Amino acid sequence: QVQLVESGGGLVQAGGSLRLSCAASGINFGFYTMGWYRQAPGKQRDMVASITTTRYSSYTASVKDRFTISRENNKNTVYLQMNSLNSDDTAVYYCRASGPGGLEFWGQGTQVTVSS
Repeated sequence: QVQLVESGGGLVQAGGSLRLSCAASGINFGFYTMGWYRQAPGKQRDMVASITTTRYSSYTASVKDRFTISRENNKNTVYLQMNSLNSDDTAVYYCRASGPGGLEFWGQGTQVTVSS
């Protein structure tokens, strides 16, 4: 059974930082591209950052230079370090694993709320 479990969300003041974690089980983690997505109320779910099996990372423009994605394959975990948070970052953040043969898995999401 595949599980992606996000943690680390919460309430933070504008300008603050949070670190999200996503622990995966039931997959061969090293073979999966991992990504963080977010969905604000009334909006579609958008990609925030992703990291490939070779640790190539990419970011949506609005978070570049503020967010950093990383992975620890020996812990089956991907992280999202978020700095200089602002109210536009308020959303539910989801972890996604995409792998061989088009396999795709999602976590249940973790709420991030930035107060101004």
